[in-house]
Amino acid sequence: MKRAVAALVAALLCASGASGGAPPHVDQALIDGDAMPPKLSAFGLFAANDPARPVASFAYTLETPLFSDYAEKHRFVSIPAGQKAKVRADGTIDFPVGTVIVKSFGWPDWNGGRPVETRLLIHRAKGWTALPYIWDADGKDASLAIAGRRVPVTFKSPDGEAHSIQYGVPNRNQCKECHNLAGTIEPIGPKARNLVLPTAMTDDARHLYFDNPEALKPIMPRWDDPKSGTVQDRARAYLEANCAHCHNPEGSASNSGLFLRWTDPVGVNYGIGKRPTAAGRGSGGMDFAIAPGDPNHSFLIYRLESLDPGIAMPELGRSTVHKEGAALLRQWIAEMPKSE
Repeated sequence: MKRAVAALVAALLCASGASGGAPPHVDQALIDGDAMPPKLSAFGLFAANDPARPVASFAYTLETPLFSDYAEKHRFVSIPAGQKAKVRADGTIDFPVGTVIVKSFGWPDWNGGRPVETRLLIHRAKGWTALPYIWDADGKDASLAIAGRRVPVTFKSPDGEAHSIQYGVPNRNQCKECHNLAGTIEPIGPKARNLVLPTAMTDDARHLYFDNPEALKPIMPRWDDPKSGTVQDRARAYLEANCAHCHNPEGSASNSGLFLRWTDPVGVNYGIGKRPTAAGRGSGGMDFAIAPGDPNHSFLIYRLESLDPGIAMPELGRSTVHKEGAALLRQWIAEMPKSE
């Protein structure tokens, strides 16, 4: 995986160049308009429409990404010539109109490593628009999938277990549900505390695309790297990436009263000793979202380890249980002092 990401980053740096000109071949007029082209190639985001040759302003990775059935994700951003992004005071990033955030999903041991889908988040004058594209069987182009689709996929997880799933490409409404913030669509992953630019990217290139690149401080640890932070900090990073886009005061799960952002205090509203807000199967008959010292009686774990559509959390974006992520959260809860 690291080799694939490194190769992608190198390709992106060659494509972007940091020359100050517009990324070649990108159809900026199409991006700025209201059209939803049936084929991904219309945007010109990939050289020769080859997903391994993206045309971009810059590539990026995330310290702790959202889990999506163990898929590898290749991310890049296209910013129109002469425009720059800016890091806001709260750590979110203000991308200019005309920006496209591109994310491709795939598995190295499936379909020759070609991506299954590429999702676009386009910043247009009326706001952000989400467009999901599924790559055609011949790999030469990708087709718009407004209604989403299930795609049969086989792969192995890091522990060697074989999986055969119906991978869910979200429909546009599902995109809106996860990206909802106070009724508008907003990017989720690229925040100053979590975004990592290529180490080979020069200071000049960073200033080419950002007004204040010095504000990009990825302070969140890697959830799976014990050297990067404590168990609690890594667990909190995992919850930020996988849950906080809905579980925040302005998100689609605001009525739950469970707020899991990196910046939220670790207390009752973070789930510790928090009772469910409504009766239902989601609590599994347990009293608390997080019962300190007792992960087996914490319904946050119960929902994270479930595949039942009426119980599982997150509700969208996975058809498998992330065993390694659940193990980290179990360890965090188990190490909490039990309430007297």
